[in-house]
Amino acid sequence: MTLHPIRGAAGVRRADRARQVADVLRQQIHAGAFADALPTEAALTAEFDVSRNTVRDALALLKDEGLIERAPKVGTHVAQRKYEHGLDALRGLKETLRGHGEVRNEVRAARLVAAPPAVARRLRIRPGEQAVYIERLRCLGDLPLSLDMTYLVPDIGEQVIARDLETNDVFALIEDISGGPLGSADLVLEAITADAHSAATLQMPEGGALLLLERLTRLEDDRPVDLEYIRMRGDRITMRGNLIRPADDDWRLI
Repeated sequence: MTLHPIRGAAGVRRADRARQVADVLRQQIHAGAFADALPTEAALTAEFDVSRNTVRDALALLKDEGLIERAPKVGTHVAQRKYEHGLDALRGLKETLRGHGEVRNEVRAARLVAAPPAVARRLRIRPGEQAVYIERLRCLGDLPLSLDMTYLVPDIGEQVIARDLETNDVFALIEDISGGPLGSADLVLEAITADAHSAATLQMPEGGALLLLERLTRLEDDRPVDLEYIRMRGDRITMRGNLIRPADDDWRLI
């Protein structure tokens, strides 16, 4: 048997250690572990058992992300926090951010459109049939958080756009119109960079980090009704979920 040496702390580059420290601190910031000020450099050096230069490099990473602010004789403070969006429950943004403030929707489009073939297939409507298209800029107060593009099946969608889209989640409107709860959703989440239009709309730098959520939502009877493409500001929203390992997974080593 060939034994592979374990790479110890002495073999880890300072940049790697700084990244490890930054990852732990980032999570603590999002979890609200620091009311305002972060611990001193000396305290962080002792806590993580690294050099002070490594701590400074880690804090520089977080500063570049806009999470913290640093100033001589003032110390290191949390600059902004992200809002958590769960991945283990089917909720709209207004439901998700209840308790943080009022979610406001700027409706940029709400109309019937010829469904692109790929959209028609996902919504199980006939090729060439119209779908309802809704585009909304979603803000928490005056802070833009996401740009949502939604395709709805026509029978429900036409009723949705006749309702108040500025203050309601589309999910709540669908349930009210259909007379029953939503059932399940398939989703894909990926990181993309902000194009010029998205950046201007979301009031963020072009090329900044976006989370793109593609979500196909079904009614309780498994009928697809809602296909969304949601661009969320990566500097303002973090995704969080709770995963359970299936009991029937084969975990044995090969």
